[in-house]
Amino acid sequence: MLKGKTVVLGVTGSIAAYKAANLASMLVKLHADVHVIMTKNATNFIHPITFETLTNNKCLVDTFDRNFQYSVEHVALAKKADVMMIAPATANVIGKLAGGIADDMLTTTALACTCPKLIAPAMNTRMFENSIVQDNLKKLTLNDYQVIQPAVGFLACRDEGAGKLPKEEVLLDYILKEIAFEKDMKGLKVLVTAGPTMEAMDPVRYITNHSTGKMGYAVARNCMLRGAEVTLVTGQTSIEKPRFVTVVPIESAREMFEEVTGRAAEQDIIIKAAAVADYRPQTVSDEKVKKGGDHLTLELEKTDDILKYLGEHKKEGQFLCGFSMETEHMLENSRAKLKKKNLDLIVANNLKQAGAGFGTDTNVITMITPEEEISLELMSKEEAAGRILDEILKLRR
Repeated sequence: MLKGKTVVLGVTGSIAAYKAANLASMLVKLHADVHVIMTKNATNFIHPITFETLTNNKCLVDTFDRNFQYSVEHVALAKKADVMMIAPATANVIGKLAGGIADDMLTTTALACTCPKLIAPAMNTRMFENSIVQDNLKKLTLNDYQVIQPAVGFLACRDEGAGKLPKEEVLLDYILKEIAFEKDMKGLKVLVTAGPTMEAMDPVRYITNHSTGKMGYAVARNCMLRGAEVTLVTGQTSIEKPRFVTVVPIESAREMFEEVTGRAAEQDIIIKAAAVADYRPQTVSDEKVKKGGDHLTLELEKTDDILKYLGEHKKEGQFLCGFSMETEHMLENSRAKLKKKNLDLIVANNLKQAGAGFGTDTNVITMITPEEEISLELMSKEEAAGRILDEILKLRR
């Protein structure tokens, strides 16, 4: 994902410096070229050899180190970097950068960088809340640094509060948001639906389906990484909610209908990947029969057809994409839905095909437009999401 991208990782003198090693490893696994710069104080918490082993690049500490190929190293790295993250960032380094002080390799490189710069503070709660530190962070924000708010929890100093360095996965997501993809969806508002709906039979039981939400979540995350402003309307799933996305949780088909239709007019693109139950219980009654015990009788009524409503009320220039999950006659049934519901694109898959459908990390999809059908081989749902968005952007031109 990050092949050809250069990440400069700054590490300062905080007990949380150990997390930077795992972050560096995660970036390397995504094929990024990672360069680590440490302050001298940081070497008291973790050794530079750790980072050199993980990144296969020299870890820089001393501004005047002569043990590398000649170049003005801080300027060379600053020019090469696609993103710079300082994590953990101590109050000391935050104060230096806010004051324009460049007295070591880390602060010198940071001031020379013109790429996106991310700062992840990590310190004692009272230090973090100190008005001077807060003023310095505000000053950095005004000067094109993005400040990542620290996590709240039990700190190394035994205090409880804000000041923990966020988990490595969170830090990685901030980097991916900046450089993972070209921002070809910047300025677009996208609404994605995902997951199952649940239709209550009584206070205990409900009707639902096997949707895990993985495909819809992959689409929402991919939209976000490509610069879109994303709203995700989602049924209950066990998947971690994507960061930097507005998440709207729902349970029933009626709730999803109301949330989607209420927001539809503001959207440039709507992608309905949720598996909405076709029917909901109207009434529930216990009926005694002569031969046999108690039987539960359900009277069902159809749920609202979200796609049909959106197609009938589609505003000019709006793009509408639906999903069709079939067990037979996939192309015929999907093309009929495309026309009937006034869609621009429908993504079809056969639930009986290996590697496709609910609960898997892969999918086998066919993208259908009024003019053509594009069949794709088995691939991850993340890859499929990217291909779907590529097609949407091509059709919108």
